[in-house]
Amino acid sequence: MAELVVGYSLELGEGEILRIDGSDAAAPLVVAVHDAALAAGAHVYTNVSLEGLAELLVRRGSEEQLTYVSPMQWEEIELIDAMVTIWSEINTRSFSLADPGRHGRYIAARRGLSNRFWDRIGAGEARWCGTLYPTHGHAQDAEMSLADYEDFVYAACHVRHGEDPVAHWRGVSAELGARAEALADVSELRIVGPDTDLVLGVAGRTWIAADGKINLPDGEVFTSPIEEATAGDIRFTFPAIFNGHEVEDVRLRFEGGRVVAAEASRGGDYLRALLELDDEASLLGEVAFGLNYEIDRFTRNILFDEKIGGTIHVALGAGFPEAGGKNRSGLHWDLICDLRSDGEVYADGELIWRAGKFLAPVEPVAGAAGVRG
Repeated sequence: MAELVVGYSLELGEGEILRIDGSDAAAPLVVAVHDAALAAGAHVYTNVSLEGLAELLVRRGSEEQLTYVSPMQWEEIELIDAMVTIWSEINTRSFSLADPGRHGRYIAARRGLSNRFWDRIGAGEARWCGTLYPTHGHAQDAEMSLADYEDFVYAACHVRHGEDPVAHWRGVSAELGARAEALADVSELRIVGPDTDLVLGVAGRTWIAADGKINLPDGEVFTSPIEEATAGDIRFTFPAIFNGHEVEDVRLRFEGGRVVAAEASRGGDYLRALLELDDEASLLGEVAFGLNYEIDRFTRNILFDEKIGGTIHVALGAGFPEAGGKNRSGLHWDLICDLRSDGEVYADGELIWRAGKFLAPVEPVAGAAGVRG
């Protein structure tokens, strides 16, 4: 996994500066990535946090402390060439009882850092890859033993013994690149499913193939819809999970691009708090087709769940400048719509997707790098 991240995803070179972000729970993969980066000749350092510190800040910090971002962090964002984020938690529900408003302000204050780094990525000045190290907490969320969950994670990344992960992801890149090209001239998408009839404007926006360069595992094509051109209703039957909070059976209604009605069977207060985070939080920043059919189950981890083959997801909040997105919200919250058994997507009035599959095949092309956030 470490060699794939350093060699394929980041293409890390001699003399480049790499920062590794993760918690103490991710220590084995942190060490392995550090070692692989040294072998590549990079200058590597770690930013390892302890579980519980962020929760303590949200619970006890003053308003000034809650929104403080160190100027040293801003300086780092300008200087590093590459970053690896390893998402691993022992307690994946540590923020469940946190005050939604305070937690939202904590998230928003730090979104500026990631927005700036995405600007540098879009300009070709930096690279990033996010992945996961399996823990008991993630395995429990997925309703698996740790051993089964480890096998699931490494199988999805194609790094098990005897596999050629680079060859696999290059093949994925070619296929998804072709799919992104096929969507390039679409002006309007209509998503239809149970309690769902949503129209999104995508004219002039760039579709991007997510091919293992930015996430491991990967497997989607996405864009940022026109901010004011979303209308209709959508229902998310999978729980929507964000920073340790779980919101069930989310239903949204859009008019003029903005959420005008929102409800959930559980977690409605948190849903509303995030929608009110800032002026652009109730606009969409992403629409994507999940195309990794090897990921076929919901695990309560967005790294995997947004790629489930046959699903579509949208994200409330920040969009991607590389795709033409203008939304700079402090929020980026992916919500998954399961269309595998009963769903259709129309492109400019033509049916292109039914029951979780594109109707027309595409011819693979040379790889196109993906972007995630």
